[in-house]
Amino acid sequence: MKRLAQECGFELAGIAAAQPHPDFARYEAWVGAGMAGEMRYLADHRAEMRRDPRSLLPGARSIICVGKLYFRGANDSVISRYAQGRDYHDVLRERLEALAQNVSPDHAYKICVDTAPLLERSYARQAGLGWIGKNTCLINEPLGSWFFLGEIITTLEIAPDHPPPDRCGTCSRCVEACPTQALTNGTLDARLCISYLNIELRGPIPEPLRIHMGENVFGCDICQDVCPWNSRAPETEDFAPMFDASASLQELAALSQEQFRETFRNTPVTRAKYHGFLRNVATAMGSAGDLRFIEPLQKLAIHPDPLVAGHAQWALRKIASETGVSTR
Repeated sequence: MKRLAQECGFELAGIAAAQPHPDFARYEAWVGAGMAGEMRYLADHRAEMRRDPRSLLPGARSIICVGKLYFRGANDSVISRYAQGRDYHDVLRERLEALAQNVSPDHAYKICVDTAPLLERSYARQAGLGWIGKNTCLINEPLGSWFFLGEIITTLEIAPDHPPPDRCGTCSRCVEACPTQALTNGTLDARLCISYLNIELRGPIPEPLRIHMGENVFGCDICQDVCPWNSRAPETEDFAPMFDASASLQELAALSQEQFRETFRNTPVTRAKYHGFLRNVATAMGSAGDLRFIEPLQKLAIHPDPLVAGHAQWALRKIASETGVSTR
């Protein structure tokens, strides 16, 4: 199985039994505490489907879990590493389909990426791919955490693998490094997570959190950047940037809606949508507080979309209060 997965382009592979996972109780409590924020797809009827993978494929016996590396080295971009290349949903589905066909010509199966109602990190851990770290990412001891996860739920009976031990130990670098304090005891409060705020949240970003956003326009890599297990993470040739990842905030602020669509076509960045993306750019400029951003912010402050204009106006007020320079 591992050889077949490697031939299909996956660096990690393992098997978990297609049975209810004890982590569901923790997931249920997490949703009940409101930590999913506005991600309703995690809290509606699909939440209950995560109780048992057989709700996705009746008669399922095994889950083939895989990991696809996306790390390409140092990143100076305001856009997270995972979002710079071709949309991973498409890449993983293609390769998982090839793997499913190679495993057996005669089995029922369902391919899952992160959009399926499945506790994928829990089953990946059960399949021996790694442990779930304090940053809530799956961490593989020799290879780190820069992985996309995917699964094939199958009716085949395959001997399961075993979960590895948790090796985070007393390290808490990710917890300490998170600017918004979103991590506590291995639990992520999505409502405080920068990636949630600049991707999933559709309305205004809460003002107390804006100053902690840094120059993160889409996603955030901080908790993985500081993880010691990523210090020797290998690089992949896959997921090459599909746009100029070195573009400045000023350049991003000047994109028209059509330019946004063309620049980020077929990448995860389009999930933020144009007005959400400009909201994020304005917030990043305000968080940075650089005088160079006054002119582009003044243009965004009169944007016809109130979400964009409101965040730009906040950014201008912040720069003015910190520097004493008029931003009117």
